[in-house]
Amino acid sequence: MDFSSFNFETSLQEGLDAMGFEKPTPIQEKAIPEILAGKDLIACAQTGTGKTAAFILPILNKINKSGSQNLNTLILAPTRELAIQIDQQIQGFAYFLGISSIPIYGGGDGVVWEQQKRALETGAEIVVATPGRLIALLAGGKIKLDSLEHLILDEADRMMDMGFSDDILTIVNYLPKQRQTVMFSATMPPKIRQFSMKLLNKPEEISIAIGKTAEGVTQSMYSVYDTQKEELVRHILSQKAYEAVIIFASTKEKVKSLYKVLRKQFEIEAFHSDLEQIDREKIMSAFKNKSVKILIGTDIISRGIDVVGIELVINYDTPGDPEDYVHRVGRTARADKEGTAITFVNPKDQYKFDRIESLIGMQVEQMPLPDGFEAGPDYTRGAKSSKKSTGPSNKGGFNKKKQSPNKPRKGNLPPRRNSVDPQKDTQKQSKSPEQAQKAAKPAPKKESSPESPVTSKYGKRRNVIDPD
Repeated sequence: MDFSSFNFETSLQEGLDAMGFEKPTPIQEKAIPEILAGKDLIACAQTGTGKTAAFILPILNKINKSGSQNLNTLILAPTRELAIQIDQQIQGFAYFLGISSIPIYGGGDGVVWEQQKRALETGAEIVVATPGRLIALLAGGKIKLDSLEHLILDEADRMMDMGFSDDILTIVNYLPKQRQTVMFSATMPPKIRQFSMKLLNKPEEISIAIGKTAEGVTQSMYSVYDTQKEELVRHILSQKAYEAVIIFASTKEKVKSLYKVLRKQFEIEAFHSDLEQIDREKIMSAFKNKSVKILIGTDIISRGIDVVGIELVINYDTPGDPEDYVHRVGRTARADKEGTAITFVNPKDQYKFDRIESLIGMQVEQMPLPDGFEAGPDYTRGAKSSKKSTGPSNKGGFNKKKQSPNKPRKGNLPPRRNSVDPQKDTQKQSKSPEQAQKAAKPAPKKESSPESPVTSKYGKRRNVIDPD
């Protein structure tokens, strides 16, 4: 089918034709008719499949058809980057319709706050907001949602992980009960399904390739020690003049550290939560127009950026959540393009990568380390969690002469001594009767403390990206 099959309003269809939109993606093909019919919907599809257009297009069509000029639709997103991205796509589609939208997010200064309030006062049909900032505006009486007809929750799984469930319920209390609610998510854990029942009314369900990566992604992994990662990423980036690369690290401290090393050799920028909003927008703009070739950041950029032509994604650190891997890898091979994803797996993260392979339903090819690198750790599928990570003593784990795999690796810890040492045990002195009687008494029982409340991996109700 093509977009004309949806019978969109003439102005919207003409806009799609002008932008070169011909055939809808599978999620668009299934979701758009349900939204046009006014049904509540919970939709799940992998990243990079056109989910944003799947809810923007039918909403724009409904607003254009009704002629409404009041606040009609609220879209909630977990991060400011995603809110900005959605707003930009709305502006692109709505250019031919005269429909306006406003992004509402935290992290800016007082000037940004005033701009957002003035924009709300002038009116808009669509508001795209992060939960924290929206609650602040609602509490201050700066925004009224009485006329709202549509509530869209994008990246619902991410919002749940970030502890936004209470905030979302608070926002819903301000909304009319008679509304259409649509929830989009890249994954569908039980908590999302349970939460959806609180918000949606007899929803239709759509699931497309849950937990799968795009077919156009060539995935591989290296089994490495942490000391080898820095040299390996330099080696990979030196093999080709890449136009667009994203490197994911586990913490902003590691992002900053690796940025200082790589900027001496490559056109690279670091993207993290310590940057001011204006700086983050400048960096993202430079990356989109290819004046910056390489972007390094945390999972803050695994969702909410839609950059065409990302050739390579490098997981400098193995993501702790298998679903985060899907989102990271989803930055490349978007819209039926091709791309490459490489993951560095150290010994203590082997069990994490085993969980990733279970989620995506495939074994990722292990690549041999390049010539000149010392042998990496043995990779064992089904590995248990380990806190130890040993490796070569030299920084980078790089030698001119390749070490034979049969020789012991430098820096390995000596074999762990058996906790039961027969020779030492025979040398122990026998205890006196008084000592034996004292040792035989049972230790007093300690009172058990109540269990701590369950929190998400980001902490209870704390938005680490958007503190407002």
